[in-house]
Amino acid sequence: MAPGSHTPDPPGGSPPPGDATPHVANPHDAETDPVADAAAREDEALVRRAQAGEIAAFNTLVLRHQDSVYGLALRFLGSREAAEDAAQEAFLRAYSSLGRFRGGKVRSWLLTIVANLARDELRRRKRRPQRSLEAERERFPDRPPPEPADDAPTPEEQAIVGLGRVELRAELEGALATLPDDWRMTVLLADVHGLPHNEVAAVTGVALGTVKSRLSRARGRLRDALLATREPGAANRRLEEWR
Repeated sequence: MAPGSHTPDPPGGSPPPGDATPHVANPHDAETDPVADAAAREDEALVRRAQAGEIAAFNTLVLRHQDSVYGLALRFLGSREAAEDAAQEAFLRAYSSLGRFRGGKVRSWLLTIVANLARDELRRRKRRPQRSLEAERERFPDRPPPEPADDAPTPEEQAIVGLGRVELRAELEGALATLPDDWRMTVLLADVHGLPHNEVAAVTGVALGTVKSRLSRARGRLRDALLATREPGAANRRLEEWR
């Protein structure tokens, strides 16, 4: 696997106390999860084996985390092709940075890498001149039309679909797309991927208070989006189900 460019150092530390605001509290901040702790220890053991040259150990890490890495990129970028590219590049960078890994949550480390790649891709998109589809057709009349996007849910998206909640998924995906980039990334890390607030702060590179503020505002915006089509009680229940 070819070496990549510099990757941020992995975040570490233990979860902080729960959010002081009851209606936006993150259950992952309130107590230690024994299952998650065991998985984190297994990840660190795999990293140590990979650092010693065991390729199979790194491949196991990829299998364990590819859905989360791809899912974060997909929701943030909104394109399966771009998400696949970002996920592949994230694992390449992680492999090239194994020697610099000094401990901490491997999952958060990998999500940090792909989050940075996704943000970089969005910045590149904003700098590119945009061409309308009609203009492209006029310029290249013989070019076949693009294939429609595959709307089948990814493993990460199945957390939202849950017990057939397809309508909820569609509503929330649309609402997520309206959030500012920083808010959307924060919500995805905390509410979809279940990272405690201190790890979200480490991944996004902002203060803990900023994470809590963004989460509160983003969740409020999502709730308002649901309120536009549903009664208040149903909107609150649906947001809680999604989280």
